[in-house]
Amino acid sequence: MEHINAASEEDLRQILLGCLHSPRWSRRVAEHRPYPDLDSLLAAADEAAYDLTWADLIEALAAESLPPLPEDTYTAAHTALSAAHAAYEARFGHVFVICLHGVVPCEVLDHLLEAVRSRLTNDPEEERVVVADELRRLARERLVNALRGTGR
Repeated sequence: MEHINAASEEDLRQILLGCLHSPRWSRRVAEHRPYPDLDSLLAAADEAAYDLTWADLIEALAAESLPPLPEDTYTAAHTALSAAHAAYEARFGHVFVICLHGVVPCEVLDHLLEAVRSRLTNDPEEERVVVADELRRLARERLVNALRGTGR
């Protein structure tokens, strides 16, 4: 926590934008420093994420990339997943996002394919809710990883 609390505004902005590319979210999280502990930081990050508008989420989605596949994934799986991602982007107009925290590496591909196919059945409003939650979960996980990367 010391790293987050003591970081310069610019350094903190870069750390936070690496977690979720939303200037509004990063400003809200930064404004509440200092944080006494990780739980307080994560609560503030969640609260800021819940307050994002769809325009904020679209801005964050523009910086997202597709989830990585395990290195030993076979070509047919890449093809199937590429087709599913293309269908998703055509339906919803943005990249598919999902937080894979807690998914065992050997199950990532199946989890991704199942999630994309399942979410393709959502109407756009339902999917907005799912996307907002997935981005919030991704930001939270990246924030924890950023803190671990600082050795704290």
